[in-house]
Formats: sequence, C-alpha cells, structure tokens
Amino acid sequence: MNSMKYIVAIGLMLIAIPATYAKEGPDQYPYGAENWLTGATPPPGFYFLNYAGYYTGYLKDANGNNALVGGEKVNVDAAWDAFRFLEMTKVKIFGADWGMHVIVPIVYQSIYIAPLGGRSSETNLGDITIDPFVLGWHHPQWHAAAGVDIDLPTGHYNSADPRTSIGAHYYSFEPLFCISYLPKSGWEASTKLMYNLKTTNQADNYHSGQEFHADYVAGKHIGSWTVGASGYVLKQVTDDTSPSAAIVAGDKGRVFAVGPSVTYTNKSHMMFIAQWQHETLVENRFGGDKVWFKAIIPISALSPHKKS
Repeated sequence: MNSMKYIVAIGLMLIAIPATYAKEGPDQYPYGAENWLTGATPPPGFYFLNYAGYYTGYLKDANGNNALVGGEKVNVDAAWDAFRFLEMTKVKIFGADWGMHVIVPIVYQSIYIAPLGGRSSETNLGDITIDPFVLGWHHPQWHAAAGVDIDLPTGHYNSADPRTSIGAHYYSFEPLFCISYLPKSGWEASTKLMYNLKTTNQADNYHSGQEFHADYVAGKHIGSWTVGASGYVLKQVTDDTSPSAAIVAGDKGRVFAVGPSVTYTNKSHMMFIAQWQHETLVENRFGGDKVWFKAIIPISALSPHKKS
C-alpha cells in the first residue's frame, strides 16, 4: 500500500536470497498520508476520508544501493484506495474532543523477484486500522491530537510467495501525537509523530523491529488553496529477529521523503489534496516515488470542517 519493505525472510532463505535485505511484511501505515491540519480534529460529526495513491520503487540494500536478488533488481508497483470513517463526539476527555475511526484499504500490488519466477500481482483487502480513542485539543493558533492506532492482520497473506502478500500477518500498536501550528499569517506547520510496535508473525515467527516515523507538511494558506511541501521520515529503532532467518544486527530500515503538496477547500468544507513524495536516504527497504490523491468529506458535521 506504500513503500513496502517486502521480502518475507523465511521464503527467501529457501532460495538463498541474502537475508540482509529481508524486511518481513508490508508496511501497515501508509507513510505520508497525513499532511495539512493533521493535528486539527474536526468538530463533532461523521466524516469520510478517501486516500488513493500509487507507488513504485526498488529494493535497497544496507548501503542504499539497488539490491540484486538472483542478479536482478527487485521492483514493486502498488496502487491503493483506503476508506477512512471518522466519528467525533461531543464527549470531553482530559479537555479534548473524543472520537474514533476505522480505515479499510483495498490494495493492488505487483512485485518482480527474478528467482521466484519474475513478476506476480495481487489485488485484495489490506490490513484494517482501528482507533477507539482519538483525542483532539484546540487553541486559536494550534491544534493537537493523540491516539493509539491498532493494525489488524486482515490483509491477504501468502507465506509461500511475498509477491502476493498484501497484509503483514501480525498486529501492530501505534501510539501517535499530531500537532498543527496555524499563526494568523496564514502559514502552517504540521506533523504526525508515531511509534510502531509489532507483534510476531505466527506463520514464520519473524518479528519486525520497532520503528519511529513522522509525516510532516509546511506551507501557506491562500484563500481556498494551500501550497507547500510534505513528506515523511522513518527510522527502524530495533533489529528484526527470527529463529530461522539470518538477521544482520544493525541492518535497520530508514527513509526520508519530500515533495510538493496542494490543497483546495470548497464552500461545502470538502478538502481535496494532491501530492508527490520522492524517497531518498533509503536503506534496507524499498525506495521510490509516491503520488497521493486525498478527499476529506464532512457527512454530518455540526460546524465548519477542519480535518483530522
């Protein structure tokens, strides 16, 4: 669904692919998805958000070079459409508005791995995300939000062929904190900070390392339009572990991405966002380019829409 840090370690070891490149499972969070007003939860009501996008990239090794598997590069192309349903209530917790959300992704994925027979594709349900405690605080010039996203192993998974695995086949728990600074000048700086804690993949006992990652954006509001730059950063904090795959200590994934972002808000308070993000400084995961198209639609808001 994004810059997938693919190649299931146990499957690749069977064909002697170097495990130093093996980062098990797809990324459950779509890095770079959140941008403008990410700290500003909307007023009480029900909202629909649609995240559609496309990603293409090549697997990188520990030195940031294209990893050669069977003497050839490993390539991924993916497209997705994720449906997010957000309900903000009138209930106050710790002075914050309380809400909840669920995200349901549909993913097309095509991966080329020469020793596995070349390219294979799959279209299927991805891993669903839920958060029953979204909290939002508001101030005239800043907004903040916090929660714990829970990623469920609902996505299609094939332990014999990583090319057709859409889901990660493990649970993840992701504490998050978002903040948006909106001075009267019309400028904005927003970020969403996350820490990903994964459980063990029970199919192969592979445990992916913990990761810190953040989405960010900065730019200027000009009437109904907003323009600026957005992106994301990821750093794997702990090593992967596996009883059956040779994991090299220190071979952790990382990536930095940046690119232009533009937003249009109409009179009905619908927001439409388009952006391109280029990945660089990539190690031990896929690196490439991502294009996003996002819509935020208030269904039953009780006051003007701000965004989640």
